[in-house]
Amino acid sequence: MRRIVSVTPLPGLAVHVRLTDRSERDIDLTPYLWGPVFEPLLADRALFEAVFVDPVSKTIAWPNGADLDPDVLLGDAEPARRAPE
Repeated sequence: MRRIVSVTPLPGLAVHVRLTDRSERDIDLTPYLWGPVFEPLLADRALFEAVFVDPVSKTIAWPNGADLDPDVLLGDAEPARRAPE
């Protein structure tokens, strides 16, 4: 199972991640950042840039408690619910 080992915020709503298999990728988070827990990230760039790798789940997370499922984020699984259109 691939997991995230480092994350760097990029312009817009994107991040650069390095994975346990030594691959790297840039991910546009726009499709994932919806709902009440992500609203503060959209309103406060400093909070968005405070992204870190959670040491337990090995996915990206933020100080406000928001995180993203690593399997969905890396394209290995479908989200349980899709963003409203």
